[in-house]
Amino acid sequence: MRHQAVKTVSNRKNTFSHKGNVSFTKLYNSNVFDDLAMRDFLSKEAYESVTKSVTEGKTINRKMAEHVASGMKQWALSKGATHYSHWFQPLTGSTAEKHDSFWEPSGGKAVEKFSAGSLVQQEPDASSLPNGGLRNTFEARGYTAWDPSSPAFIHENSTGKTLCIPTVFVSYNGEALDYKAPLLKSIKLVDQAATEICKYFLKKVTSVKASLGIEQEYFLVDEAMFNARPDLMMCGRTLVGHAPAKGQQMDDHYFGAIPDRVFNYMYEVEIEAAKLGIPLKTRHNEVAPGQYECAPMFEDVNLAVDHNQLLMDLMDHLAHKHHFRVLFHEKPFAGINGSGKHNNWSLITNTGTNLLSPGSDPNSNLLFLTIFINTIKALHDNADIIRASIASASNDHRLGANEAPPAIISAFIGSKLTDVLNAFLSDSTASDKDDRKSIHIDTIPEIFRDNTDRNRTSPFAFTGNKFELRAVGSSANSAQPMTALNSAVANQLILFKQAVDRAIENGTDQKAAIVSELKQVLRSAQSILFEGNNYSEEWASEAAKRGLSNIKNTAEALKAYVSEQAEATFVKNGIFTKEELHARFEIMLEEYIKKIQIEGRVLGDLVYTFILPPAIEYLTLLAQNVKAMKDSGLNGGVAQLHLIAEIAEHIDQAKAKTDAMVEARRVANLESDSQKMAIAYHKTVKESFDDIRYHADKLEQLVDDKMWQLPKYRELLFLK
Repeated sequence: MRHQAVKTVSNRKNTFSHKGNVSFTKLYNSNVFDDLAMRDFLSKEAYESVTKSVTEGKTINRKMAEHVASGMKQWALSKGATHYSHWFQPLTGSTAEKHDSFWEPSGGKAVEKFSAGSLVQQEPDASSLPNGGLRNTFEARGYTAWDPSSPAFIHENSTGKTLCIPTVFVSYNGEALDYKAPLLKSIKLVDQAATEICKYFLKKVTSVKASLGIEQEYFLVDEAMFNARPDLMMCGRTLVGHAPAKGQQMDDHYFGAIPDRVFNYMYEVEIEAAKLGIPLKTRHNEVAPGQYECAPMFEDVNLAVDHNQLLMDLMDHLAHKHHFRVLFHEKPFAGINGSGKHNNWSLITNTGTNLLSPGSDPNSNLLFLTIFINTIKALHDNADIIRASIASASNDHRLGANEAPPAIISAFIGSKLTDVLNAFLSDSTASDKDDRKSIHIDTIPEIFRDNTDRNRTSPFAFTGNKFELRAVGSSANSAQPMTALNSAVANQLILFKQAVDRAIENGTDQKAAIVSELKQVLRSAQSILFEGNNYSEEWASEAAKRGLSNIKNTAEALKAYVSEQAEATFVKNGIFTKEELHARFEIMLEEYIKKIQIEGRVLGDLVYTFILPPAIEYLTLLAQNVKAMKDSGLNGGVAQLHLIAEIAEHIDQAKAKTDAMVEARRVANLESDSQKMAIAYHKTVKESFDDIRYHADKLEQLVDDKMWQLPKYRELLFLK
C-alpha cells in the first residue's frame, strides 16, 4: 500500500486546465450577482431596494423580492445554472446546500420558475443538523432565510452550475441554528455602539463596519498518500508517525520556491476564487514542509466569513482535480508547525476612517485611544469567552505548542503604544523614540502608525491599524470568534458611553469625561497586556499571578459559554438567548466528544491492523534468523537479540496501552452528562494517545522499511 503510493506520486504529471493568459480583472465577480449584475438584471426599484437593505438595513418587501427573484433567475440562467440552493452554515463546521431545479413540468412541457418565496425562504430538515436540544428529533421544521448583504453566486463544477443564495438558518421557533445569524446580530450591535462613540468626535459618521482579513493556512498531500493513511482519511491528522530526519529546522520552506504541482493548484484556486469575488491577494509557502498560505484583501466581516467558507470548499474541490488532498486540520503532523486562520479585525466608518488607525491630530488620537483601550478592556473581561470561541479538539493540539499562541489570552500592543498608554495614565508626554516631532495637547500625544514590531507569539496582537486574532484554528468558521469579539467590543463601548454620559450629565466637560473614564478602563484592563514571549514558562507563571486563565483543553474552555459573563455579553445584547447559548455549549461538547471517539477508534484500528502485524512479522523473522545461526553453530546474534527484546517490549506496550484506551472509551461513554463525558474523554482517552503513539513510532523506526505499510512523514511531507 505505502510503496504503491510512493510509486504513484513519483509518476504524477502536472494538471492544469487553463492555457494562455488569464485576465483576473475580467474574471473577477463574473459568477457573482454583484452590483453590476443587479443593475443589468433588476429594475431600478428592485436594485434600490436591495442596495438600501445592504447599506441601511431596510427590509425588502415581498413585491420587490418577486422582482429580485425574477432578475436573479434570468442572470443565473444566462450563466448556465440549472438549479438553485440556499447556501448556509449549520453548526457542523461546514457549509450546507439543498438543490432545487428551476424547471417544473407544466402542461406536458417544462417551465422555469423561481419566485420570491423560493428566494426568501426554504425549509431544510432541521432535525438532522445540530441543534443542542432546541428541537426534538421528530420536529423537523427549520428555515433558511435570504441574507441580501452577501451576494448570490454561481457554484460550478464539471457537471453543472447552481445558483447559491447565502442564508441564515433558524429553527421553527426562530432560534439560530447556524453561525451567520448571531454574526449578523453582532455586526449590527458593534455598528450601533461604535457609531454612538464616534458622535463624540466625528459628526458625519452614520455607521461603522467591522472589517476582516482572514489568512488561511493549510497542508497539501498527494491523494495516493492520503488514501494509504486511514488516520488522515478519517481524522484529518496523523495519529502515528515518526518525525523525519529533516523537518522545518532548516527554515528552507518558508517563502521558498513553490513546487510546480502546488503552484498549478494555487493558480487554479485563484482563478476560480476570482470568479466568485474572493479577493485573494497573497500565496506562499508556510514554515512547515508541505504547508502553504493564501490571504485575501479586507472585506466586511460577514462577506469575509462567507468568502472564507466558500474558499475552503473550493480548495477542497480543486485539490481532487490536482490529485491532492487539502488538510485544514490545525495539527495534521506532530513535531512541525500546525495551521491557523489569523483573523485581522478593525472598525471602519462610513466616511472611510479606520478607528484603529492613529490620527494626525489630538481629536483623532483621542478617538483612536477610545476604541483601542475599550477593545483591550473587552478582551480582558471576555478572555474566557474568546478562548471558548476558538476551542476545538483539533485546535487544542496547536495552542501552546511553541508555534501558535498559548491558551492564555493576552494582547500585544508594542513598546511605542505601551509608552503612549503609560504617558496617558500619568498625564505626561510619551517618549519619541522615532525622533519625530510629538504633539502634546491636553495629555493626548501624537501616535504613529506601524511604530512597533509584530509579536507572533501573541494571541491578540495590534499590528498598526488592526488587531490580529492569531489563535483561530485553520479549520474553524471565523463567524464564531468574530461574533464573540464584535459582541465583547460592542458591549464594552456601550458601558463606556453610559459612564461618560453620566459624567457629562453631572456637569463634567465631554473631553474630560472621556479621558477620565478611559483612564479607569485602562487601569482595570492592564493585566491582559503582555509584550514578551507568550511561549515561555515564565509567562505562564506571570499570567497566573495576574489572575489570567490558562484553559488548555476544549472540554473545560467551553464552560465560558454558560457563564454569567456570557449572559452579560450575549444575552443582554440580543445576540443569543440563554437557551441558544446552552444549545451551542451542548453542540460543541458533542462535537468534541465525537472527534475524540473517532480518533480513538481509528488509533485502535491502526495499532491492531497496521502497527502490530508488521512488527510481529519482523520479530518472527529476526527470531528465525537467530535460531538458524545457532542451528548452524555460528556465534553472534547479540545485536539481534537486543533488537528482538526491544521490539517485543514496544509490541507489548502498544497492545496493552491500546487495550486500556479502548476500555477507557467504554467507561467514558457511560457518563450521562455531556460535559463530564467530554472531560472523561480528555483525561482518560485523549491523554493516552501520545503514549500509544510513542511505542508505535518506535516500532516504525525498528521494523524493516519494506514491511511498513503506512506512508512515512518524509513521504507525506516532501513528495509532491
